[in-house]
Amino acid sequence: MDVAFDGLPPDPFAGDPYDPALSLDEGGAEEHEELTEEEREEVVADLADLAVYQALLEHRGIRGILVDCADCGEQHFHEWNLLRSSLQQLLDEGQMRPHEPAFDPDPAHYVTWEYCRGYADAALNED
Repeated sequence: MDVAFDGLPPDPFAGDPYDPALSLDEGGAEEHEELTEEEREEVVADLADLAVYQALLEHRGIRGILVDCADCGEQHFHEWNLLRSSLQQLLDEGQMRPHEPAFDPDPAHYVTWEYCRGYADAALNED
């Protein structure tokens, strides 16, 4: 069944420069610079580190990484798989797309990147 265009209600965002649908238009998408070779190497290293951190900490009840955001001043909670996907997307596309924040995360289940690094150093260097 086809619906005639004339039979549709008017677009409430017609002519609005802040129309949320504009972000869906491929032509309106921002161009992002590709990562430099050094940045790519850093992301690859972060992905490798993330795999180690998850292997060491997930079975201890740690769900992911806690990041103190300098831009908004809030804490962001990234589950292991979400962070891995975001880093892979950064590697593939040169940007990380926004995502929904974790719903009511328990801060006790998340640790900082620095904590992970220290834990891994201690755990992997036991004599």
